[in-house]
Amino acid sequence: MVYCASALAQNGPYGKQLKMEASCLELALEGERLCKAGDFKGGTAFFEAAVQVGTEDLKTLSAIYSQLGNAYFYLKEYGKALEYHKHDLTLARTIGDRIGEGKASGNLGNTLKVLGRFDEAVVCCQRHLDIAQEQGDKVGEARALYNIGNVFHAKGKQQLWSCPQEPGDLPADVRDTLQKATDFYEMNLCLVKELGDRAAQGRAYGNLGNTHYLLGNFVEAIKFHRQRLSIAKEFGDKAAERRAYSNLGNALIFLGQFNAATEYYRKTLQLSRQLRDQVMEAQACYSLGNTYTLLQQYERAIDYHLKHLCIAQQLNDRVGEGRACWSLGNAYVSSGNHKQALHYARKHLDISREIGDRNGELTARMNVEQLMEALGVNESDLSPSSSEFEMQGARPKITKRNSMDSVDLWNHLSEADTDDITVQVPPPKLGRDPSDEDCFFDLLSKFQSSRMDDQRCHLDEPQNGDGSEGTANTPTLNEMIDPAVTTSPQTEELFDLIASSQSRRLDDQRVSVGNLPGLRITHNNLGHLVGEGDHQEPSDDFFNMLIKCQSSRIDDQRCSPPEAGPHAPTVPDEDFFSLIQRVQAKRMDEQRVHLPADDEDSPQSPDPEPPAGFPS
Repeated sequence: MVYCASALAQNGPYGKQLKMEASCLELALEGERLCKAGDFKGGTAFFEAAVQVGTEDLKTLSAIYSQLGNAYFYLKEYGKALEYHKHDLTLARTIGDRIGEGKASGNLGNTLKVLGRFDEAVVCCQRHLDIAQEQGDKVGEARALYNIGNVFHAKGKQQLWSCPQEPGDLPADVRDTLQKATDFYEMNLCLVKELGDRAAQGRAYGNLGNTHYLLGNFVEAIKFHRQRLSIAKEFGDKAAERRAYSNLGNALIFLGQFNAATEYYRKTLQLSRQLRDQVMEAQACYSLGNTYTLLQQYERAIDYHLKHLCIAQQLNDRVGEGRACWSLGNAYVSSGNHKQALHYARKHLDISREIGDRNGELTARMNVEQLMEALGVNESDLSPSSSEFEMQGARPKITKRNSMDSVDLWNHLSEADTDDITVQVPPPKLGRDPSDEDCFFDLLSKFQSSRMDDQRCHLDEPQNGDGSEGTANTPTLNEMIDPAVTTSPQTEELFDLIASSQSRRLDDQRVSVGNLPGLRITHNNLGHLVGEGDHQEPSDDFFNMLIKCQSSRIDDQRCSPPEAGPHAPTVPDEDFFSLIQRVQAKRMDEQRVHLPADDEDSPQSPDPEPPAGFPS
């Protein structure tokens, strides 16, 4: 019998009739079926209806809480996910279900991580690890290790976003955080190898590649990403294969192996098209465009930037469109087509004004002014409706350079094994000698810190080990329903102790058994709820965990923190190409418009926007 989810959620006569006809278990099973089919919104409607009907079966109710929490997690309604995972944790502790308590703690940790509450997340995930080790649950232990690595990984990247130190010189606390993530991933990898779980090994390799990448260990990153790629091919996982190609290309860019990087980006583009993923197709085009600019193959660079621009326009990504115009302007300047460069510089200026990008506007205005001066035109020569203009006899200005500058430039580049890129932005003041060979790659290493790696904890793909613990890791409702419920060793004294330690914020920060939604207290389950077995006093670790979990809490139902800047889905999160352009700007005078007013104190081009968001 199939029920209408919308009707079940209503309070009208029809909804009441269906609720009377359908048991809590039947509604929950339908909700589970919908969630497995990817319809989380429909699934939550049935689960919520099941909670309204209620049940006296504690195992069934615990499973419903877990599934509801996971469904809301995938819907990105993290406040509700937190609420139901807390209900699950409370119920699991009440009935003495240690395995269930561990899984609920892991789910809470994953949700807190997404909300940026990393310290609380670590406490919850550590609790999951402790319980799994206590119970001899190797699978749960592996998942807990993976989740702790995820938390430190996310925390390290957030710290890097606002890191004031020079690139390549990570602060000790950031390096320590990323190293902890690496350590936990390595422990996870060791355990899943022991368990023979190849899929989990693939995820571990991908994450190890990502953390080494952020630490600047690019050779190690490539080694792990190649192993990740091999397992992705073994499972026929095209999405993971695409992510591995992209990550390999990114790492090779930092090693100056631009030709090899283009091969991986081409494969990324091919798979993105096969998967009909326009966003990733646009990102691959953007990466290829900038890499060909590094290789001084400007016609190819322009071709890929135009493809990126076209997709950005189709997806109404104005930030990405502006970035494409900026890159096209740079490429056209490098190829000597200053007229087209001015066209795209003006478009970049218009878009920057529209989206309120102050740094982009300043950069674009500087580029427009330089190009107009180089072309010998003024604003009156330009059409207000487009960037086309009449030359009126004007000729581009040509500035003679000292020939020795070119000699020094190419000597430097041959030692660094890199190619130059042409830009139309004024050179930045970097605080280092421009002839320092290490400066280029040190700077590149730092500006990868904000990338949101594809290969960790994918929220949109409920695969085993990814995202919230429950959908992939929690048994189905049929598996969860067990008539033999273990008598809890914890009694009312437990809650009296909690009340005394948390008295000032007890009512609004924990859920008592009496108000757990959907719980029918009967003679059959009363004994399990009050715990008539042995009385055990909770350990100090238990209270320490409670205090830590609630120490930084502002509001359980709060939304996730706002992004640090406008989101550009068609631009890769690891937009290090804009950094490359800034780094090489001061040594490309012979290939770009050279103006007498150039100096190292000119404004820099805008930094890439922080990512919004994730791996495999």
